[in-house]
Amino acid sequence: MPMKAQDIEDLLRESFPDAQITITDLAGDGNHYSAEVIDESFRGKNRVQQQRAVYAALKGKMDGSQGELHALALTTKAP
Repeated sequence: MPMKAQDIEDLLRESFPDAQITITDLAGDGNHYSAEVIDESFRGKNRVQQQRAVYAALKGKMDGSQGELHALALTTKAP
């Protein structure tokens, strides 16, 4: 079952409560999203570390071919 943009934001908000989060459904199919997460916790971390933190916040929703979220174009940065 495809995820809703709000579901993705809710998961991210648990780990990044003060972040500026923008979720966009790229294809209108609930499977291909872009996410921009801007959070102070990213300051001093490289892009890989930032993105790993975001993927961890998704709690396995992207894991394997049976994951609920199939594609996520991710942009992360500190404010």
